[in-house]
Amino acid sequence: MIAEAETILTTTTLPQGRAERARELLGAAVKLADHLLEVNPAATMGKKGGKTTAKLMTAKDPDYYRKIAAKRKTFGGGRPKASTT
Repeated sequence: MIAEAETILTTTTLPQGRAERARELLGAAVKLADHLLEVNPAATMGKKGGKTTAKLMTAKDPDYYRKIAAKRKTFGGGRPKASTT
């Protein structure tokens, strides 16, 4: 789609150099899309998110977060089992 839009803009003349600017932006979009195909952005952000969360946990109240983690390990989460009575 980006290549097709770029082809259309090469045959179009717009006032104030808008077609040229649009072609520049489409070229940048192509480069960005190629880069995103090479790199997994979710994995990169996930690494940063874990480090940032750890930093916040130690800065605010480490005891609170320690208790929450202990509850997760002990109870395992999920809904409580329904009683059959």
